[in-house]
Amino acid sequence: MNSESKKQRSISAYTNFLNTSLDELVRQRRHTKIESVVLSLFHDVAKSVPAYQSFLAERAIDPDSIQTIEDFQTLPLITKENYLQRHSLPDLCRQGKIEDCDAIAVSSGSTGKPTFWPRFFTDELQIATRFEQIFYDSFAADRGRTLAVICFTLGTWVGGMYTASCCRYLASKGYPVTVITPGNNKAEILRVVGEIGNNFDRVVLLGYPPFLKDVIDTGINRGIEWQQYQIKLVMAGEVFSEEWRDLVGQRIGSQNPYYDSASLYGTADAGVLGNETPLSVCIRRFLAANPEAARTLFGESRLPTLVQYDPLSRFFEDKDGALLFSGDNGIPLVRYNILDSGGIIAYDAMLEFLARYDFDPLVALQANNNRGARHLPFVYVFGRSNFTVSYFGANIYPENVTVGLEQPEIRDWVTGKFVMQVKEDTDKNRFLSVVVELAPGETGNKLRIQAIAASILTQLLRLNSEFANYVPPEYQTPRVTLTATGDPEYFPVGVKHRYTRNP
Repeated sequence: MNSESKKQRSISAYTNFLNTSLDELVRQRRHTKIESVVLSLFHDVAKSVPAYQSFLAERAIDPDSIQTIEDFQTLPLITKENYLQRHSLPDLCRQGKIEDCDAIAVSSGSTGKPTFWPRFFTDELQIATRFEQIFYDSFAADRGRTLAVICFTLGTWVGGMYTASCCRYLASKGYPVTVITPGNNKAEILRVVGEIGNNFDRVVLLGYPPFLKDVIDTGINRGIEWQQYQIKLVMAGEVFSEEWRDLVGQRIGSQNPYYDSASLYGTADAGVLGNETPLSVCIRRFLAANPEAARTLFGESRLPTLVQYDPLSRFFEDKDGALLFSGDNGIPLVRYNILDSGGIIAYDAMLEFLARYDFDPLVALQANNNRGARHLPFVYVFGRSNFTVSYFGANIYPENVTVGLEQPEIRDWVTGKFVMQVKEDTDKNRFLSVVVELAPGETGNKLRIQAIAASILTQLLRLNSEFANYVPPEYQTPRVTLTATGDPEYFPVGVKHRYTRNP
């Protein structure tokens, strides 16, 4: 791509972004044949990306033979191992030209080995629309002044810089949004909010859920009255419970859980794949209160992240419980297996399912004139399946234990972090161990240990039918250990926390 065509590509995409309302964008999605867009992406990638040309040739696949969506769904999946790690970075880009991208982000997988993700300005614009959905539909940021405080880590990692760019694009589109970037510097975040927050009608904190909770709790300890700032939250990176949303919402003075926070399903691989909406939050909260309905819908005893997505931007498929997606980026991806477990549910199918339980989420949103009730499909995400422990044949999920620690009688004296593992005693009998981190300044005692064990057991029995039916009653009560904040063995400071350990 020469400099002139690169400039024209930028101008065209930016003009379209600025001049097309969110309502019009969603209408376009309903009247565009998704299959033709996906096939067009495939043929473009097969023609222009050297790495994908090699990938197909090695498997004796003729691109011209892929003419229908059924043909498309026979294509082999691409992964980091069989595709991204086998080709040079330029060859993964169109025409083998990494210089046609203008930024590179970095992600580190479970091995810690970095993966580089080139992208171009126009890739960010389609992701900015996901932020527009949240800021417009959930936060009504078209009315009044909004301060967007970027609390994701800044640097080469995708979260902070990407989020800051997308929020600034919203400002350029006419939204009265002002961006400030303290990153994950807690003291600076508190200073920013305290000194300039009152100049705005709302303050949006954007970051990882546990970090935002830490910021909020630290602020309360320092006398910050969060409710005066009309705090809203944008989160990514972890599944959280609706009890967690209630807890944090209570501490910031949230008045409407459907409209005061939203989670992103984001990844360094392709930006934001989907986002919570007032509609998806409303549905998830109903399912959280009705575990049997949730198990029927999702097939598991844990509550996934539930978001809506734009099928023209990210085309999802569900293959044997694994989520695949195709989408255009600096590195275009076709039937990419991101190794997340989950599934997809059509808009009408979701409402029909809920109707069987006499629940209509649109009625629940009527008080806000159904703002945020977009006719878009749903994708649910459990995340990586290796974060469970098996106990008497029952899969136990961290999400089950989390709810136990978020009950009113416990949540004020723990941080929410824990490590769950199955151990053996001296007689080789297995037991469920849960090590829990105490909040700063708190101490453990027998009554607190008993309270946590009872609360976790109650939630496991309520939420996890496998646990209730597979585990003998005498082995169901977990053995709880309390540690001080930052315990070096279980909760080292500055290290990404893992909630499970396997022998």
